Amino acid sequence: MVDAWINPVTADYVQSDALAPDLVQDPAQGLANAVYLRIVTPLGSWWADPALGSRLHELAREKDVARVQRLARQYCQQALQPMLDDGRLSALQIDTEREPGRLNVRVELVDAAQAPHTFNVHVKVG
Repeated sequence: MVDAWINPVTADYVQSDALAPDLVQDPAQGLANAVYLRIVTPLGSWWADPALGSRLHELAREKDVARVQRLARQYCQQALQPMLDDGRLSALQIDTEREPGRLNVRVELVDAAQAPHTFNVHVKVG
Protein backbone atom coordinates (compact mmCIF):
# COMPACT_ATOMS: atom_id res chain seq x y z
CA MET A 1 0.00 0.00 0.00
CA VAL A 2 1.22 3.49 -0.84
CA ASP A 3 1.31 6.19 1.81
CA ALA A 4 -1.04 9.13 1.52
CA TRP A 5 0.63 12.30 0.36
CA ILE A 6 1.38 15.11 2.84
CA ASN A 7 1.12 18.62 1.40
CA PRO A 8 4.38 20.39 2.37
CA VAL A 9 2.67 23.81 2.45
CA THR A 10 -0.24 22.94 4.75
CA ALA A 11 1.38 19.91 6.48
CA ASP A 12 -1.91 18.04 6.03
CA TYR A 13 -2.91 14.98 4.05
CA VAL A 14 -4.15 15.74 0.55
CA GLN A 15 -7.69 14.65 -0.24
CA SER A 16 -8.99 14.08 -3.75
CA ASP A 17 -11.87 16.57 -3.24
CA ALA A 18 -14.57 17.52 -0.75
CA LEU A 19 -17.17 15.16 -2.21
CA ALA A 20 -14.87 12.15 -2.35
CA PRO A 21 -12.63 12.45 0.71
CA ASP A 22 -10.30 9.65 -0.27
CA LEU A 23 -6.69 10.47 0.40
CA VAL A 24 -4.52 11.07 -2.64
CA GLN A 25 -1.85 8.41 -2.91
CA ASP A 26 1.77 9.45 -3.18
CA PRO A 27 2.89 9.04 -6.80
CA ALA A 28 6.49 8.69 -5.58
CA GLN A 29 5.60 5.47 -3.70
CA GLY A 30 6.30 6.85 -0.24
CA LEU A 31 9.30 9.01 -1.11
CA ALA A 32 7.36 12.25 -0.76
CA ASN A 33 6.45 11.50 2.85
CA ALA A 34 9.92 10.16 3.65
CA VAL A 35 11.62 13.27 2.26
CA TYR A 36 9.12 15.63 3.88
CA LEU A 37 9.37 14.00 7.31
CA ARG A 38 13.16 13.87 7.22
CA ILE A 39 13.33 17.57 6.37
CA VAL A 40 10.66 19.06 8.66
CA THR A 41 11.09 16.85 11.75
CA PRO A 42 13.57 18.39 14.20
CA LEU A 43 16.62 16.15 14.43
CA GLY A 44 16.42 13.80 17.39
CA SER A 45 12.79 14.52 18.24
CA TRP A 46 11.20 11.32 16.92
CA TRP A 47 11.16 8.60 19.56
CA ALA A 48 11.46 5.67 17.15
CA ASP A 49 14.57 6.96 15.37
CA PRO A 50 16.67 9.70 16.99
CA ALA A 51 18.74 9.99 13.79
CA LEU A 52 15.69 10.97 11.69
CA GLY A 53 15.17 14.65 11.01
CA SER A 54 17.04 17.82 10.17
CA ARG A 55 18.30 20.96 11.80
CA LEU A 56 16.23 23.25 9.52
CA HIS A 57 14.05 24.30 12.46
CA GLU A 58 17.11 26.11 13.86
CA LEU A 59 17.03 28.55 10.94
CA ALA A 60 13.83 30.18 12.20
CA ARG A 61 16.00 32.06 14.69
CA GLU A 62 18.63 33.08 12.14
CA LYS A 63 18.72 36.42 10.39
CA ASP A 64 17.65 36.40 6.76
CA VAL A 65 21.19 36.44 5.30
CA ALA A 66 22.93 34.57 2.48
CA ARG A 67 24.73 32.06 4.72
CA VAL A 68 21.36 30.67 5.79
CA GLN A 69 20.99 29.24 2.28
CA ARG A 70 24.24 27.29 2.66
CA LEU A 71 23.12 26.01 6.05
CA ALA A 72 19.74 24.94 4.67
CA ARG A 73 21.39 22.97 1.86
CA GLN A 74 23.78 21.37 4.34
CA TYR A 75 21.00 20.44 6.79
CA CYS A 76 18.87 18.92 4.01
CA GLN A 77 21.81 16.96 2.64
CA GLN A 78 22.52 15.55 6.12
CA ALA A 79 18.85 14.67 6.66
CA LEU A 80 18.50 12.87 3.32
CA GLN A 81 21.92 11.17 3.27
CA PRO A 82 20.57 7.97 4.90
CA MET A 83 18.21 7.58 1.93
CA LEU A 84 21.19 7.74 -0.42
CA ASP A 85 23.14 5.31 1.75
CA ASP A 86 20.37 2.68 1.85
CA GLY A 87 19.74 2.88 -1.91
CA ARG A 88 16.27 4.46 -1.96
CA LEU A 89 17.82 7.42 -3.80
CA SER A 90 20.49 7.31 -6.46
CA ALA A 91 21.02 11.08 -6.83
CA LEU A 92 20.18 14.20 -4.86
CA GLN A 93 20.33 17.93 -5.66
CA ILE A 94 19.27 20.64 -3.22
CA ASP A 95 18.72 24.27 -4.24
CA THR A 96 17.52 27.20 -2.18
CA GLU A 97 15.97 30.56 -2.99
CA ARG A 98 15.52 33.43 -0.55
CA GLU A 99 12.36 35.43 -0.19
CA PRO A 100 11.70 37.98 2.55
CA GLY A 101 11.08 36.01 5.73
CA ARG A 102 11.33 32.56 4.18
CA LEU A 103 13.56 30.21 2.32
CA ASN A 104 12.32 27.97 -0.47
CA VAL A 105 14.13 24.63 -0.53
CA ARG A 106 13.89 22.61 -3.73
CA VAL A 107 14.89 18.96 -3.47
CA GLU A 108 15.45 17.18 -6.77
CA LEU A 109 16.14 13.49 -6.48
CA VAL A 110 16.34 10.35 -8.53
CA ASP A 111 14.87 7.25 -6.92
CA ALA A 112 16.24 3.71 -7.12
CA ALA A 113 14.20 3.07 -10.28
CA GLN A 114 15.87 6.13 -11.91
CA ALA A 115 12.65 8.18 -11.85
CA PRO A 116 13.14 11.90 -11.10
CA HIS A 117 11.10 13.66 -8.39
CA THR A 118 11.03 17.25 -7.18
CA PHE A 119 9.85 18.41 -3.75
CA ASN A 120 9.53 21.96 -2.43
CA VAL A 121 9.65 22.88 1.24
CA HIS A 122 9.32 26.37 2.72
CA VAL A 123 11.31 27.33 5.79
CA LYS A 124 10.58 30.43 7.90
CA VAL A 125 13.70 32.49 8.65
CA GLY A 126 14.53 35.63 10.60
